[in-house]
Amino acid sequence: MAALPYVAFPGLPNEILFVIFSGCYPDTLAVIACVSHRFRYIAESILYSSISLNDTLSESLPQPLRTLRWCDSMLRRTYLFENTRKLQIRWHAADPGPPMSNSLIPACTEISRTLCLLTFLESLELFLGPANLMAHVEPAGMHTIEHVIRGTRLPRLRHCSFGADYAKGAQPYTSVLPTFLASAPALRHLKLPDHHTPLDVPSWAIPHLASFRGTADVAATLLPGRPVQALALVGQDSDVTKDNLPRMTLTTLPLRYLDLSAMSVRPVLLKNVSTHFPTVQRLRVRLALRHTLHYAFSGIRLLAGLSSVLSALRLLEVLDLSPTAVDGVGRPDPKEELVLVNEWGRASPLLRRVIFPSETEWVRQEGGMWHLIPN
Repeated sequence: MAALPYVAFPGLPNEILFVIFSGCYPDTLAVIACVSHRFRYIAESILYSSISLNDTLSESLPQPLRTLRWCDSMLRRTYLFENTRKLQIRWHAADPGPPMSNSLIPACTEISRTLCLLTFLESLELFLGPANLMAHVEPAGMHTIEHVIRGTRLPRLRHCSFGADYAKGAQPYTSVLPTFLASAPALRHLKLPDHHTPLDVPSWAIPHLASFRGTADVAATLLPGRPVQALALVGQDSDVTKDNLPRMTLTTLPLRYLDLSAMSVRPVLLKNVSTHFPTVQRLRVRLALRHTLHYAFSGIRLLAGLSSVLSALRLLEVLDLSPTAVDGVGRPDPKEELVLVNEWGRASPLLRRVIFPSETEWVRQEGGMWHLIPN
């Protein structure tokens, strides 16, 4: 923290006051900021260290006022730049429908002016909602997110999440995004849910990437040669193909966590995944069983077919099926679930925890016995 003037309690250094005030609620910090200039500097440094902004946009309220007020406050308080570690900005449209007529590019420009000064930032989340679907996106040829990050370098950035509402024909990302990512050598966790084409990032960039969430095509170009151990895929299960799936396996460290909860996964894909990722220890999946289970006499027994898949996942420890939709199946049957976990435990010997679509949870204890965890 930058050196601040001493006004009150000269016997206590600013570092001690910073630690004391860090345990206060934001409302309390706002009161503390009114005590003296010194207290204001310390309280504001804490308040502005982690920023979360949410704006709802509509025709009657077309601009992200909270975001713009924050930009103005930061640009008037230059001493806060080095204290800001986390920034989250989320915009949402009040009503789904046709794009609003206003442009949000000026607001994006204001964020960009502020962001380029936050060189100590460690976590950045930008979800700009309808901004990329506006009727008048200017200048053409650039994703709205890229209007914010263009020319910005964040050397200490470790967590990064970019996105906006997506529709067919929306402006795609350009080379601005790869350039930004290549300038963030400390990046470890990346989310790009609305990027739908291969990502052309230099092979030497993002050398410490540990987790990624996004589409299959992006994963296939980003994971090779990088130490990614956690992967979450979004989109349709048909997006995962015989061409891009093998490329996702070319990481420098074995993949340990796989999340397929954002797509309806059919048995064929699950079989392919088990073949290509035998080192997975935690698997979270939304199975495409909804209609089949609805017409099953005892729908849960259809999950017995997972045994052949689990037999290929010899290191699997946790199987989470809770995202699977099973409307109309009725109440879970503990006896049938016990039969299944015993069967799966024989197929995958290290399996110790199972969460069913009903959200009931089973844990294997010492001696190999499975126990139902009370709700």
